[in-house]
Amino acid sequence: MLVRLAFLVMLVGAVGVVPASAQLIVSVRPVWHPVVRPAAPSPRHVWIDEEWEPRGGAYVAVGGYWAAPPHPGWVWIPGHWVRERNGEWWKRGHWARR
Repeated sequence: MLVRLAFLVMLVGAVGVVPASAQLIVSVRPVWHPVVRPAAPSPRHVWIDEEWEPRGGAYVAVGGYWAAPPHPGWVWIPGHWVRERNGEWWKRGHWARR
């Protein structure tokens, strides 16, 4: 049983999927510091705004970069705060089919 649990923890960590109940929940959102947006490398690149990443029990702003869609016709869905009874947690942005 312990081996199965360890495998599941490793698998979830490798895939990057964490259930909402395991997210870092905060009662006060961190302060947003926007990144200066440089010129796009090409017309097909999309600006990926900063994301919040949990580190050491707090959220840290990371990112702010241009990226090309992984497949033609895909769009970037920006991250956003999700409210729960006891606070909020950050749902990361992701690519999706249009």
